[in-house]
Amino acid sequence: MNAPLTRYEVVKHHVLSAIESGDYEAGDKLPSENELVRELSVSRMTVNRALRELTDEGHIIRRAGMGSFVAGRRMRGQAADIESIRDELASRGEVWSATVLSQNSVKASEAFAGEFGADSGTELFHLLIVHKGDGQPIELEERWVNPDIAPDLLLEDFSETTPTDYLLSVAPLLRAEHVVRAVAPTAREAELLEIDEGTPCLEINRRTWTGERVASFARLLYPGDRYELSARFSNVGASANT
Repeated sequence: MNAPLTRYEVVKHHVLSAIESGDYEAGDKLPSENELVRELSVSRMTVNRALRELTDEGHIIRRAGMGSFVAGRRMRGQAADIESIRDELASRGEVWSATVLSQNSVKASEAFAGEFGADSGTELFHLLIVHKGDGQPIELEERWVNPDIAPDLLLEDFSETTPTDYLLSVAPLLRAEHVVRAVAPTAREAELLEIDEGTPCLEINRRTWTGERVASFARLLYPGDRYELSARFSNVGASANT
């Protein structure tokens, strides 16, 4: 026989059932703490604990002064792999599309030239693309590419294929580096991703090498409520125990 639910578990079950039944969809505002207290005849502390756990589990988002909202379904990427956004979206049944905002040749600033180990003013190819899943923006990709690695990149139609797929097809990837951090989007980035300016985002800075040359440097920006990273490790700590 199953043990009876505790009070806060009853509140969690009540809220989750409403979400799973479709009474509330992603982005909808949920009943306030006071409304749940009255409806379920429990204490405010009990409701607070239930909502806190639902937040930690990724089911809802709590915004100070505004209330609780149903979280959107997040896409999970692999922290240690390079997979095209199209394949990531297909793995969860969504159709990829892309809007190409910039595709040209630029002179590298000192900062970006440094990422390539080149001099300031070196020619690089530049891409700015919004990737969407089922029409909703999921990734803003800004990428600089070494023209020596992919000389025909500016001729490619990136509304039909992704830069990742293209680069993997023309240049063998031997090494990659990911730097991940949380950031706030600029007003322009928030507009392109169709999110509020205050929405936290996940930024991945990815540098790849072909042979000893840096092939590309990409800044990938994801709305924090639509994307998460995972990684799988093996033999963790093995050397310390043997």
